[in-house]
Parts: sequence; C-alpha cells; structure tokens
Amino acid sequence: MKTSEELPDTIYNECPDCGQVTEHTILRAKLGNSNVTGTFKCNECGRVFTGTIRLPKKLEVKVLISNGDTTETAQTVLMEDEVVALGDEFDLDDGRHVCITHIDADDDKQRKKCNAPEVRTLWVKDYDVLHVKVSVNDYKKTYPMYVEADPDDEFVIGMTMHFDIWDCVIHAIKTKRSLIRRGSAEARDVVRIYAKIRHRGQGEGDVLDDGEEPSGEFDVDDSAMDLDDQ
Repeated sequence: MKTSEELPDTIYNECPDCGQVTEHTILRAKLGNSNVTGTFKCNECGRVFTGTIRLPKKLEVKVLISNGDTTETAQTVLMEDEVVALGDEFDLDDGRHVCITHIDADDDKQRKKCNAPEVRTLWVKDYDVLHVKVSVNDYKKTYPMYVEADPDDEFVIGMTMHFDIWDCVIHAIKTKRSLIRRGSAEARDVVRIYAKIRHRGQGEGDVLDDGEEPSGEFDVDDSAMDLDDQ
C-alpha cells in the first residue's frame, strides 16, 4: 500500500519496445499533479526514453480488522495499478502491522488476488505478534501449546523450545507449503510446530547440527487434536 506523495522509484507504463505494460525505473523526472515527466528505463528490455506518464489514482478501500470475536473498521489507500493478494502485509495509519486474510471484490466474490480497482473490502488480522501452534509429544500423549513470535522469527529443526513445565525439541514443522524435517521456517509461514519433550537435565544445546535428526520416532499425525490448522 502506497501512501507517499514523493516521487516513486518505479512506475508501470506501456513500453515503446515491449508493447506491454512493464515496470519502469524513473531515472530523472519532475512530479506533476497527476503525471510524471522525465526519463524512464524499461526494466524488461532496457529501453530508455523521455516522456510523460500518468500517475495511478489513489483508491480508498474499506478494511475490516478481525481480532477474536470483535471486528474493527478502518481504511487504507491502494494505488490504481496495485495488485493485492492473500497473505500480503501492510501497515495501517495507526502503525499496526496487518495481514490480508480475505478479499471481497466488486462482483461479490472472494478472490485470492485482485486488482485494486476491483477491491471492495480487505479483511485483515493483526500481524505484530503471532500465536504459533505447537504440538508437544511426551511419547504417550500430545499436548496443544502456543508460543508468541514475530512474523520474521525463525524456527529451526532441532531447536530447543522452553516452556514453564518442560523443554522440548522441534522435530518437524508444518508450513503453508509442506512438512519439513530439515532446515528452518519463518513464523509467518508456520502452520504448526511438532516437538518432543526433553526433560530438563538431559543436556544443553539449543540446535542440533544441520540435518541431524533427534533420536526416536516422531508421529506428526495430530488429527485427534482440537486445534485447527487453517
């Protein structure tokens, strides 16, 4: 979401060589009320030319912020040439960081991706702090837990997580795309973390060597749990 009155670094325009609307770098320009006059370079073919490009209009869009059982209404500004998609993050005027969860279009349909002029309402959720789901297994039973994290916090396979009554080691991470047993994932991409209890006093060391699996089998089937992985 762009709200600045300053000259942008790039602008979309029909390229004289490409014949299509492409992203152009603004090399030198003067900002007018509704256009930019100057020298531009097409980022697709490298063509440099001078001229005047009309600036996209600003569109005020309704935003519904979901917070538990309550819904709050706000507004944001989209640029006419902007495309929004589920999972996009942006800041509201009050500084809150939010993430798009639903997009209502003018045709009364929900979209995964939508051109700004067709957006009627953006549904978002607060994204400053995430509550990441954790399934902790004690070799007999699985316990549903939560851990708070910033969206860009990383969780690593083999990392030790500390709770009040136990420590546990991450064995697997279910992301929005796949189940991983090696490497790491950012909190914004995590659907659920699977961990096994490590009783305190069994040794320290937060992260195992890359690729090293903790001993013992680990079942990541938690279909009997009440938590929803959506």
